[in-house]
Amino acid sequence: MKDPMRFDPNEPLPNRLNLTSAEAIGLSEFEGFLRAELLLTEELTSRTRFSCPYICKMHKLALGHLYDFAGKWRDVNLSKGGFVFAAAHFLPNSMQSLETAVLAKLPNRYSDPDSLIHDLAVVHAELLFIHPFREGNGRTARLLANLMCRKQGLNSLHWEKIEPNEGAEISFTSYIHAVQQAAGQQYEPMKNIMKTIWPA
Repeated sequence: MKDPMRFDPNEPLPNRLNLTSAEAIGLSEFEGFLRAELLLTEELTSRTRFSCPYICKMHKLALGHLYDFAGKWRDVNLSKGGFVFAAAHFLPNSMQSLETAVLAKLPNRYSDPDSLIHDLAVVHAELLFIHPFREGNGRTARLLANLMCRKQGLNSLHWEKIEPNEGAEISFTSYIHAVQQAAGQQYEPMKNIMKTIWPA
């Protein structure tokens, strides 16, 4: 029996621009995230606080031109490759827990790279493990990590070192495994990835 709360990831999502091809939708999403990254980087200061409302703002800036659900926690259940993400009705509590336990405690300045790498790993792994949005979770999580680095005066992380990019140093399977380890609050795999993609 089909779960009415679960959608088929192979079907194009209804969108405000009435785009039907995967290529056109993908391009529109890419352009949206590019615009959002430019705007958020311009607005970034040493006192910017990364929070659940900020994450929703990021998502809405990137995809609000395309989807009605942009900037809102998903109301459908998601799974990928047999892995089931947090059920939709748990999302408000899951995100509030992330806010209280992690995001609210992020410092404005880090005294050493290892502390930033740890926080990047925790935030990135937890956000992807929760998968709060219907679409664009990976890109939102990567953008947030980049902004966390830029707040410290660093460049963006080298995401191109993760497969399926050509010449990648990290397999996508290893990346997914690191995300899944967040279920048991095991962040070492993601910390090792962050060290590998650390901005030079």
